[in-house]
Amino acid sequence: MGKSEGNSKKGAPGFHIMAKPIGPVCNLNCLYCFYLEKEALFPRGENYRMSDEVLEVYIRKTAEVSRNLPELLFAWQGGEPMLMGIDFYRKALDLQRRYAEGKRVVNTFQTNGTLLNDEWCRFLKEHNFLIGLSLDGPEHIHDRFRVDRGNKPTFDAVMRGLGLLKKHGVEFNILCCVTRESGNRPLEVYRFFKEQGAEYIQFIPIVERVPDRVSKELGLQLASPPELKKEPETVSVTPWTVDPEGYGDFLIKVFDDWVRQDVGNIFVMNFDWALSSWAFGDSLVCFFSKRCGRAVIIEHNGDVYSCDHFMYPAYRLGNLLENDLSGMLESAQQIAFGAQKELALPRACRECVYLFACRGECPKHRFVKSPHGEPGFNYLCKAYKKFFRHVNKYMRVMVQLLENNLPVSYVMDAIDGPLVIKRG
Repeated sequence: MGKSEGNSKKGAPGFHIMAKPIGPVCNLNCLYCFYLEKEALFPRGENYRMSDEVLEVYIRKTAEVSRNLPELLFAWQGGEPMLMGIDFYRKALDLQRRYAEGKRVVNTFQTNGTLLNDEWCRFLKEHNFLIGLSLDGPEHIHDRFRVDRGNKPTFDAVMRGLGLLKKHGVEFNILCCVTRESGNRPLEVYRFFKEQGAEYIQFIPIVERVPDRVSKELGLQLASPPELKKEPETVSVTPWTVDPEGYGDFLIKVFDDWVRQDVGNIFVMNFDWALSSWAFGDSLVCFFSKRCGRAVIIEHNGDVYSCDHFMYPAYRLGNLLENDLSGMLESAQQIAFGAQKELALPRACRECVYLFACRGECPKHRFVKSPHGEPGFNYLCKAYKKFFRHVNKYMRVMVQLLENNLPVSYVMDAIDGPLVIKRG
């Protein structure tokens, strides 16, 4: 299994709180980004920098609601969180030490990598930050959508950053967005990451709809989240949105390469999540779990929202400076939000043999009609059904290996013939 950015353990009331200290501000202008446009939701002239007061309250209250958890997790994202500068995170570390009460503290940091330098990397290494580095593949794939504010390519700058992370021994995951175009080049993308020495990779399908009435009223360019039991105003997707069957083929081709050569050496989180479902009947990652609502975001001004993908006025839970964090996490509004993921499943999902692995996936993607004509069906259903059907036999072998306390890498021995497991 690969690295995790969560502190949720099976059977424990875990949660994931992600902070956006710089809000939606970024030095890049990635064409598919769903968060840059959120600047429209704040007053003109907004500072977009987390104040010292919000920072301290965030860390103190996170520590308070984490008393029954084995560690304290702080996840930093943006926008581009490096725009806050190193001194901001030094201050955060001091506060973490003050409120941790001796607990282990974990910091994760998602970045586009273009601002990394030796000073940053020494800091990240010294304090054991786990980095999520956004990189979409080789130059011609990455630069198609990941450009700077002047619409100039960013591949070279990201690769310099990657080189510095490796030079200083900073732990990192690759976060790769899969679009309609890159979805046609699975092995080119995967083998590029292998050439870079990446050990941990996450593939993120890009799915966005064209603006609907709600988003237009808010001054946004992408559709607001669908109401699961209602037919959405629009189901038209953006040109860069990944093709469902194409994404399924992408995962299958990467999996076939991985399962023959790289099990135990390279950890593809998408495959880890599938194995968790096969082994335990549920996943620890929110979009493949029965219910969600345990992953909230905190904006730079202290506002708390139900989910990173639901950062809209209707999903605001309160503000850290004014409301109890535990109360927001356990509020009727948030519990109902998380429960709806399961309760609103269409019949086709409830009858699917792969329900245990998919659980309807992310509510954000559930905007098409099911084969029975019900709303709230997942746009990526064909992808996941195709992928889960393909990996089923391999997953069953890996579960058997785990049950016998054997490395899952032994599955590679079973590719060309049956694997005989001797018990005891």
